[in-house]
Parts: sequence; structure tokens; C-alpha cells
Amino acid sequence: MARVTDIRLPAGLRDRLSAGHPWVYRTHVPAEIDLPPGARVRVRSGNFQAYGIWDAAGPIAVRLFATRSAPDDALIVAQVRAAWELRAPLRATGITAYRWLFGEGDGLPGIVVDRYDDFAVLATYSAGVATLTDAVVRALHACDPALRGVVVRRRDAEDEERATGVRGHTVLGEAPPADLVVVEHGLRFYADLFNGQKTGLFLDQRENRRAAEQWSSGRTILNCFSYTGAFSLYALRGGARHVTSADIGKGLAEATEANLVLNDIDLARHRFVTEDCFALLERYAAEGRRFDMVIVDPPSFARNREQRPAALHAYTRLNNAALRCVVPGGLIVSASCTSQVGPEAFREVVAEAAASADRRVQLLYDAGHALDHPVPPQFPEGRYLKCLIGRVSERV
Repeated sequence: MARVTDIRLPAGLRDRLSAGHPWVYRTHVPAEIDLPPGARVRVRSGNFQAYGIWDAAGPIAVRLFATRSAPDDALIVAQVRAAWELRAPLRATGITAYRWLFGEGDGLPGIVVDRYDDFAVLATYSAGVATLTDAVVRALHACDPALRGVVVRRRDAEDEERATGVRGHTVLGEAPPADLVVVEHGLRFYADLFNGQKTGLFLDQRENRRAAEQWSSGRTILNCFSYTGAFSLYALRGGARHVTSADIGKGLAEATEANLVLNDIDLARHRFVTEDCFALLERYAAEGRRFDMVIVDPPSFARNREQRPAALHAYTRLNNAALRCVVPGGLIVSASCTSQVGPEAFREVVAEAAASADRRVQLLYDAGHALDHPVPPQFPEGRYLKCLIGRVSERV
């Protein structure tokens, strides 16, 4: 059994930790504590204790896994299987791409696993939890022996990945093909598990894309930050008259067209613009270009608390420009994927943007994660995704 180091924390943390918050910040840990990444620790606060994994760098010093014993193979197997069973309704509907493990939400902090058909991508968010990689891979295969391969991507080492050009490596079975196809609510998508954003696709917006589809019939639509066109495909299947996708990324126009062809969608109903979306929206607004629906699903603007003010400004500016591109009676679909801006703050951003654009917004849809992204109630940081759909009109 691995050695466990005791760490005494301030008594004032007891209530938060006993309620189940899974993080201990470095500022709360005695300065003399010096352990290697992955060391097992037992933290004590008042009469509360819990076991976790130590990290030697970063703002989070300890990720807590259990209250009764240090994390081991048996705990990992149990959590992986429980997460597998929770996603059974998705598999029953024919969905082949979903989040199998959502870190803290599934009791394995800092560890994410996404399933793409017969392959899985395991992402670790710190050097400490990366030491559990082998145990998690064994648990995945034990839970589903049909897995053909597991790819590991270190989210805590993204700078190294960009510098070396190596974005993930296969640790079990065979490497996934470059032309892997997954199914999402009947739509098919190519997924690049080595070079794609996140672990290949943005799986967290699946249900929000489906919601937008329901309002797409007969509309002209602008989809900003479109990546490989997932929102666009849903809109086109939903009967959109025409969709313009926009993103600055290299190769995304070709990837979007490949997905359109894969789903037998008429290419004449779609156009791709490779341009910075902030500049595009401002230009369209100045030119008087208007759409029946504008979708803005940008990347995260804030990874830490210090970046939050700039993120709020960026979201406000983005939504202001988007609202000015919507016809009266049209719709805006606006999303945010940073935990630094909570649901209430994001609604306030949209309200401020509407006021500055001299528009009125009626919210029709306000959602976060689907069932494959469960969030513990005591862990608000886990709810990073927000998606709003609102009807836009001119103020009277």
C-alpha cells in the first residue's frame, strides 16, 4: 500500500470539504509540505478527513477522491463502472460519442475520458492525477473489453504537445483511424482523436445543438466559432434555408464540408467564411447584414480568476455584435465554456449586451451540461458550460 502523508488544514475549511468540495488550494496547505506529484495524502480539517492525490505545482494542491481510504485500483474500477452505467441511456439511442468520465463529477478528479465509437481518449489535468493513468486504462478495458484502443492526452502538458507536435499517444490496443466516424443523434461526424480540439470534438454541446435545431426551420443562420460545423449540421438538418459557418482555424472549411458530404447535405445551402469572428460580426453589423439566427460558441476566454474581467468584457462585446446581426424576431444562441463565469453572470452579460445594442431578448432556453457531464451540487466550478437561446426584438 502506498505511503499516505497527513496534512493538517485550517479548521475553517471543514464545512466546505465535508460537503464534498474536491479541491484543496495551495494557499491552504502548510508551506513546508514538499511531496512528489501523485503522492497519496490524508487531509484533516477539524474532525473531517479525506484522502487525495498531491500535485507539486499549480493552484490546486490536493484533489480529493474519498473519505474512507486512499485512492486505489478498486476505487477507480468502481467509479469507472458507475460512470459507464450512468451513460447507458445515451448508448441506447445510438449515440457513439460521449463523455465517459467527467472528472470530479464522476468521483475521479482531474481525469476525463471521452468515448468515440470503439475508442477512448483519456485526458489528465495535472501531473499528480496523471500517475493514475495506467490504473484508469485497466479499469476502462475491464469495464468494456470491446474497446479497440485508448489514447492518452495530457491537458496539463498542452504547451509541450504544441512544441513537439505530438498530441496524444496510444496506450492500449490500436490507434484510432484518422477518418473515424461517430454518430450523434443520427448525424455523423469525423473525429480526429489526435489533432482535434479538446479530445477530438466538442461533445459537451450535443444537447444544445439539438435544441437549436428545433428553431432552425426556414431560417438563415450565422454560426460563429463553428469549428467543424456541428451546430451548422444540426441547423441544416432542422430545415435551415442557408447556414454561414465562420471560424479562423486552418483546415476547418474542408473539415466542415467533409461532414456535410458525410451526411448527404446539399452544399449549396452552406457557406464557410475563414475569418476572425469578432471582426466578422462587427463588419456584418456595419454592413447591415442580418440573419434569422446567430450562434456564438467561442472558446474559453478565462482559465483563471485573474482573466475573468477580460472574459466578461469579451463576452459582452461579442454578444453585442451578434445581437446587431439578428433580424427583429430572430434568435440568438449564445454559449460560454468557462467556469470563471457562472450561469447568472452569463445571463447578466447577455442582458448588458442587449441593452448596449438597443435590443430586447426573451430567453427561450437556458441549459448547461447533459447527463454525461454530471456536476456535484457542492462543486459550482464544475458547471462550466452555459447555453442560452433567446428571441431578439427592438426595444420600444
